[in-house]
Amino acid sequence: MRPAPNNPSLNRRILVCCMLLAALWTDLAQAIPAFTRQYEMSCAMCHNAFPRLNEFGEHFRDSNYRLPGWKEKLSVNTGDDMLALPKVPAFAIRAQAFVQGRQARQVNDTYTGFTANNAEADFQAPYLIKLLSSAPLSDHITYYLYGIFAEKGDNGNAVIEDAWFRHDDAFGSGIGTLLGQFQISDLMFPRETRLPFQDFMAYRFSGVTYQRGVIFDRGIGPFKLAIGAVNGNGIEANYNLNSPGYNRPDKMFDNDSHKDGFGRIGVKAGPVTIGVFGLSGQQPSIDNLADPLGLTAGTRDTRRTIMGLDLSGSIGARTHWYAQGLWNKWKGIFDADPTQNYRWCAGFAGVDFVYSPRWTYSLLYNYSEPNDLEGTATLYEGIKINTVSFTAAYYFMRNVKGVFEINGDLQQETPGNFVAHPTKEGYVLVGFDAAF
Repeated sequence: MRPAPNNPSLNRRILVCCMLLAALWTDLAQAIPAFTRQYEMSCAMCHNAFPRLNEFGEHFRDSNYRLPGWKEKLSVNTGDDMLALPKVPAFAIRAQAFVQGRQARQVNDTYTGFTANNAEADFQAPYLIKLLSSAPLSDHITYYLYGIFAEKGDNGNAVIEDAWFRHDDAFGSGIGTLLGQFQISDLMFPRETRLPFQDFMAYRFSGVTYQRGVIFDRGIGPFKLAIGAVNGNGIEANYNLNSPGYNRPDKMFDNDSHKDGFGRIGVKAGPVTIGVFGLSGQQPSIDNLADPLGLTAGTRDTRRTIMGLDLSGSIGARTHWYAQGLWNKWKGIFDADPTQNYRWCAGFAGVDFVYSPRWTYSLLYNYSEPNDLEGTATLYEGIKINTVSFTAAYYFMRNVKGVFEINGDLQQETPGNFVAHPTKEGYVLVGFDAAF
């Protein structure tokens, strides 16, 4: 491990951001950015290249974001044993700005052709501005949230994505309980902490990103078990109670009593970690009778199931690899033929190489095959993807890096079929990623 800087003031300013990208939860979580200022230790203690964790960082994560003596170190001395208030408000900021040159073009809303929007050179600044906050509230309870002030050019609307409370030992059982908003996919590989700019597309296609719900987790020897339930509606929908009435005070966050159930079992087998994931739930049907493109939800609820396998490991101290496969089954999803089931698969694989404290390199391969969805003439034919990305990052400071990424599209174009792959999706991206 690299020793902490000698200048405590400079240390605090730099370190708050180094863990920033890695904030999620227990088995899913990586680090808490605001704690770096308070504990006054180098981010190199937890990361060999942010946001990737080292062994000490994993210990900090598994300890529910606290070190021994956390209350005395972090909290105001109020003389009240039942009150733990942080000395410093636990906030941090992440910001990104990029310039991107790309092949993809905009298709209009009817998917009958291209629009005139065709920016081959695109200034994406700011790409992201995010506020994060987290702190331990008791010996067992921690909260975490982050809000987005701007993302992908959408300014003016603040959005809360991750937001949860977690108790790491419910009723003395050793079972962790998390309640709030989170990404189901973080049970496998957190999207927020990946080194490449390119996303883990299988998670987005399969609908296992942001949801509202609960997770229970427990470690037993080399095994880690997590089970949970979510609303299946994402994090944006809500519904008025007694809507014909006047000025009712509350809302429903779900529109029915059906929940999606999911779980994952992970085991450390020598140098390799293996995980098996499963989800069963419901989703609205697609009214492709009235809307052949599949943009309109139907009135039926249909069953969906997902099975997943994830693998990860390290080669030495500097090379880290990971792979994910997801197999989806949608039963009777299209109203035009409610007896037909549709199976499709998606996955990704990547490797991160931490060459030095200044340089990291990453490769990421995304693949998705629509299988039974191909030929449906709906936008779900566009699930097909076949790309490879190379990323190089230079760390000006531990919390400020320059990013270069090139993404190659290996898939053939489908000119005239605007629901599939009418243009290539390659790009070159250069920019900054900072946290403070």
